[in-house]
Amino acid sequence: MPGDHVADCHVLVIGSGGAGCRAALEASRYGETVLLSRTLTGKGGCTVMAEGGYNAVLAEDDSTGLHFEDTMRGGAYLNDPDLAEILVTESPDRFRDLAAWGSVFDVEEDCVPAQRPFGGQQFNRTCYAGDRSGHEMIATLTEQIRNAPIEQIQETSAIDLLMDGRRVAGAITLDGDGNLGVITADATVIATGGGTRCYNISTNCAAGTGDGFAIGYRAGAALIDMEMVQFHPTGAVYPPDSRGRLITEAVRGEGGVLKNSLGERFMERYDPERMELSTRDVVSRSIATEILEGRGSEHGGVYLDVTHLPADEIERRLPIMLEQFLQFGVDIRVQPMEVAPTAHHLMGGLKITPDAATTLPGLYACGEVTGGIHGANRLGGNALADTQVFGKRAGESAGKAPVAALSVDIDKALVREAARFDAYCSGTTPPHVIARELKRTMWDHAGIFRTEAGLKEAEATVSRLQNLVPKATTRRMLSECCTVTNMLTVARLIIQGALLRKESRGAHVRTDIIQNWTPADSPFGHTVQSLSGTAIETQERTA
Repeated sequence: MPGDHVADCHVLVIGSGGAGCRAALEASRYGETVLLSRTLTGKGGCTVMAEGGYNAVLAEDDSTGLHFEDTMRGGAYLNDPDLAEILVTESPDRFRDLAAWGSVFDVEEDCVPAQRPFGGQQFNRTCYAGDRSGHEMIATLTEQIRNAPIEQIQETSAIDLLMDGRRVAGAITLDGDGNLGVITADATVIATGGGTRCYNISTNCAAGTGDGFAIGYRAGAALIDMEMVQFHPTGAVYPPDSRGRLITEAVRGEGGVLKNSLGERFMERYDPERMELSTRDVVSRSIATEILEGRGSEHGGVYLDVTHLPADEIERRLPIMLEQFLQFGVDIRVQPMEVAPTAHHLMGGLKITPDAATTLPGLYACGEVTGGIHGANRLGGNALADTQVFGKRAGESAGKAPVAALSVDIDKALVREAARFDAYCSGTTPPHVIARELKRTMWDHAGIFRTEAGLKEAEATVSRLQNLVPKATTRRMLSECCTVTNMLTVARLIIQGALLRKESRGAHVRTDIIQNWTPADSPFGHTVQSLSGTAIETQERTA
């Protein structure tokens, strides 16, 4: 049958973005490592697309205490404090690793790293390479990968985890031609990135379909806080072919201002102290409110304006933004951009320990596929730091894992997948039809503002879509069927979490609930979802 090929390694890393590359580099110090990529190494995922920067405490008058305080407050105190502490403490050293490997970040005249202001932070601590910071990081990491003893398997997806009882023993794979394969491993790291492609408008690349969340969930791992979906405040809305494209927070960090159709700098109404550099959840809700109340731009957004800045400063500090908009016929040196919120980042995900271990033996995770680090809202600049801090920790933990005496029935696993594919080949509905309705439903009912009625309507729609069988007209379409199945799983987890959390907190806003507590003294902790059930943690009020 297709899929006879079985590879074996000490550590399997699934995903080749910033977190996956860092994990593979660390794991390769301990034994044979395989880096499995759905796309080409470094070409997929969100790291290469990240424009804004990397948060690290480098200046003498900054401190990890301040960074921790900003991260917890920005995350509405839903963050796991131990994970947040690790992030802020270790991010400077991981930044220095990148610099030592050749990453070229902007510097000041005295050759110290340049750091710009980002939303929700008391200090300018966001290091950057113009507005192409993630691209610079990935270029560095992939060069290190090429020179390390790491086997790369590209354009091949992990469609399920391989199980030895409750222990993860590798993954079942599917290549672009529809051929099954197996990779056995003593330890497996999931680093598959985000999943906001289940929304109609998203900044994520085509690979941001939530595969890691879904395969981890199906294997029995616990996930937390999946309802916490960050909508980036500034996605392009015009011209139409730019819709959803991320407009980096660096634009506001460099002095960009938000205005409505009346010419008002409306953030004065919502956060007069921090204005455009408020946290992303606040800015997104503010923009959405302006639009809903009829003060939006001609094309359904608001205006982001940098025309008051010197042209040479825009050219030097925001070159990618300038170039992208020039391609759309908009010169941001003399014209404002039209922007609106767009689905961007999942703060929830696989539950991990400080050593990046999940709740399943043999399985580790890092990057956006994990939950707990960012709480209910992520600060801009913390994601790139997250990839390096927890990528290193996951790779090291997996690398140090003992050699496992596995007794996996590979034939049985492949027969099960082959039966699944037979069902797809005789399926009923093209996957793109399922995906289109899913995206519209999530955008309409599980977006920035939520109600129980809307969430239940979305839940019913997702249940109906899950009862459809995606149809593969060729074996090459099997991957697409697997992907839409994963998207439905992720959407259901988001909806269930949102129904469990009967409060407004961070990126999750329930307009049908009145509460008398602040995030700091909320009676609720994490939502937890696994095959064994769903629940929300409760705790004593502190005030």
